Amino acid sequence: MSVLQIIVGTTRPTRQADRVAGWVASAGGSHESFDVEVVDLREWALPFFSEHFGTIGDITDPTYSAPLVRAWNRKIGEADAYLVVTGEYNHSIPAVLKNAIDSVWVSHAFRNKPVAAVGYSAGIGGGIRAIEHLAQIMIEAEAAPLRSAVVMPFVNDAFDEAGLPKDPVTRAGLDVTLDDLAWWSAALKQARADGELPPGRNRMREAMLRAQAAGSAS
Repeated sequence: MSVLQIIVGTTRPTRQADRVAGWVASAGGSHESFDVEVVDLREWALPFFSEHFGTIGDITDPTYSAPLVRAWNRKIGEADAYLVVTGEYNHSIPAVLKNAIDSVWVSHAFRNKPVAAVGYSAGIGGGIRAIEHLAQIMIEAEAAPLRSAVVMPFVNDAFDEAGLPKDPVTRAGLDVTLDDLAWWSAALKQARADGELPPGRNRMREAMLRAQAAGSAS
């Protein structure tokens, strides 16, 4: 079994994420490959990102600037895969979601793990631009964003009385996304167990230091 974290990426009092995340969590919990945990950013009042190498302490066991930031990094590190539920704010993801991703720093907790998204909006866009932007951000976090995603336009009228999407394409999209997450989660979990390269930025830093040392010695 893989641990799938469903990250609820909005915190507004009037958010539609509760209905969306409830449906997603129910479907994920029914999938034979996953142990599901809902991680709601309302419950993680992270400070605005301001970490630097002076705040993390021991780089092998960072303390960060606040205990909550350390706990957040450890929480993200517990998962094998991620499914992000996000609205679309100004053609992108909510600021609290970006801040939460930025706060996973130095620990590389997202690294080499699959991530997909469920996007929604009140209009016709269905969160597509937020999903696309999230993929770019997660690449830099060294996660493995998947092509599969769920797009929910007109979210205010998207669910029936039983809390299920009215559009069968939406339901099928989540099934496909969960199956893809399961496959990639199992593959990357095994790959991580077999051994990982150090993060690329660390290897680049070491290469630059070696080049500088060689230049100074010549």
